Amino acid sequence: MANKIFMILTLVGVPLSVIGSLMHWPSTILFVIYCLTIIALASFMGRATESLAVVAGPRIGGLLNATFGNAVELIISIFALKEGLIGVVLASLTGSVIGNLLLVAGLSFFIGGIKYKRQLFNVYDARHNSGLLMFAIIVAFVIPEVFSMEMNEQKTLNLSVGISIILIALYLAALFFKLVSHRGVYQSETEGTDHEKEEPEWSKGKAVAILFAATIAVAYVSENLVHTFEVVAESFGWTELFIGVIIVAIVGNAAEHASAIILAYKNKMDIAVEIAVGSTLQIAMFVAPVLVLVSLFFPTSMPLVFTLPELVAMVSAVLVTVIISNDGETNWFEGLTLLAAYFIMGIGFYLL
Repeated sequence: MANKIFMILTLVGVPLSVIGSLMHWPSTILFVIYCLTIIALASFMGRATESLAVVAGPRIGGLLNATFGNAVELIISIFALKEGLIGVVLASLTGSVIGNLLLVAGLSFFIGGIKYKRQLFNVYDARHNSGLLMFAIIVAFVIPEVFSMEMNEQKTLNLSVGISIILIALYLAALFFKLVSHRGVYQSETEGTDHEKEEPEWSKGKAVAILFAATIAVAYVSENLVHTFEVVAESFGWTELFIGVIIVAIVGNAAEHASAIILAYKNKMDIAVEIAVGSTLQIAMFVAPVLVLVSLFFPTSMPLVFTLPELVAMVSAVLVTVIISNDGETNWFEGLTLLAAYFIMGIGFYLL
């Protein structure tokens, strides 16, 4: 049923997006059309990556889902950078971190926990990811904020570029560690038992083709979506911060949201957790640094300096998630705790 709805939304939304942008429809109407179209396209990206995950396993499947899900946000952010909307980009990165850790993981734990009393996932991956999360958010994001107080703009940008290069290098090393040098070394008891008999929804070729087509469509719609931000903000009384943290982050990460929740409901917690946490790591250690480097080619460069509320929100999200997930098991109440934290932060950002 849900797949049919997303199919209809895609078939209607893509043509309407093209017609609306050419005919210059009101920005508020276009904003709604673009958001719904991106979410519908993201559902196809999620189904395609799930099909690939059946063939490739939970780690690679989670990585693929996170990568193509984050590709949407990366595209939106690059167009926003081009328009000089630095605040929206930094806010959307914040929204992705707290959205993946609190909203996606929270909903996954909650929905899966309603069906199953106790859900297990790879405790070794959880601890490995916890260390990286603490490093990426608390070290790499807090340092520029603190040091920038004693620096001019150029030195702050130079520091951001240096940190970005280190983050990208460490992220690539982390992928090599998990997928090559230590693949299978830290395997959980549940891993590999649930995925053997499952048939993928689509063949590998069809899944890749759909991913490619959906990403191109999302790129087009995302560019138009960025142009509606300022008008929509004025119409609804929203700040750039709220649009970035809540709206752009939810729309940009729609693929991961849907996939992680569905997989948790099917008790495939290894890949559900890999999507939520792996996507956060990719945002913090790859997407954010890439955006810093890409911004050097635009008139306005973006330093890796967040506002104090953004930093506090991200650090809090990391600490809560690490404490809850470090034991390798979860239940509906832990999911509800993560969701409560997300809504508290959401109210705060709305009222700022």
